[in-house]
Amino acid sequence: MDARPRPCGGSYWSMDHGPHPRDLRCFVSVARNGGFSRAAAELGMSQPAVSQAISRLERGLGVRLFGRTSREVRLSPAGETLLPHAEAVLDTLAALTTEAARLTVPERPAIRLAYAPLVGVLAARVARRLARRTPPIAVELTPLGRRAATAALERGEVSAAILGSPFPLRMTAGTRFHVTVGHLAVPAGDPLAARGPLRPAHLARHKILMPRDRPPGGMWERLAARLRGPHQHHVVADEIDDFAAALDLVAAGAGLLPVPHLLISAIRRPDITFVPFDADDLRLTFGLVWPPAHTSPELMALVRSTQEALWTR
Repeated sequence: MDARPRPCGGSYWSMDHGPHPRDLRCFVSVARNGGFSRAAAELGMSQPAVSQAISRLERGLGVRLFGRTSREVRLSPAGETLLPHAEAVLDTLAALTTEAARLTVPERPAIRLAYAPLVGVLAARVARRLARRTPPIAVELTPLGRRAATAALERGEVSAAILGSPFPLRMTAGTRFHVTVGHLAVPAGDPLAARGPLRPAHLARHKILMPRDRPPGGMWERLAARLRGPHQHHVVADEIDDFAAALDLVAAGAGLLPVPHLLISAIRRPDITFVPFDADDLRLTFGLVWPPAHTSPELMALVRSTQEALWTR
């Protein structure tokens, strides 16, 4: 086969003898509008340029596409036969361009979920459930403290968050669950480590690690009320969301830390002992929180998957 370019049509005719997409667009537009002037206006071209494109296409295909009279332009029988093929080629080229543009932009997850580090196991379980759906939903997980997660929700940086209560105003909160706090982390070798279940009255001479932010009705506020004397509170941060990191302070002798069972079942440290702690039903309340204006089918799937993950744990 002769691979040399044909002389007619110049750069508008490719080496494989195929018509240029611009000429096909002119063909389709003239056929749709029934004239060269209206096609030129639709395409943003001059009328002579459109006429030249049609002539070029007719020479390349070897057929006459239109019957021209002084009053009208009509498709020839060959033009009527070839028009659907020209439209299909243009549709394919448009799809190619659209797909190529999509591939140049990194795919973003359908859901960006912030979560308190304590409930990371739950967040991972929810992400796996959504990944197994048909069609799957991609989830980007981001561990954040309560204050940072709330700010990210308000700025639209995350779709939803698993937060501890109290929940932010102006947000929808659902799928609530409780995490029991029934142990006290003490340094290994501390006399308290050898004792049985501890109560707040046993801690009169010990400092308890506390966050500065203790919202009314929350676990930290209730615990602080049961520990008499401000000298027993050692404020270590605005909030304590990452209990695992706070254990370093316990090991260093900075104070004792009430911890939930979720933590002690996942962490083993030789420098820390977990002692049963009875402080009258201490518990942390968590929930899935999202901006009501951003509700979507993907977000509702997240709500359902979170509920299912909690029911089957």
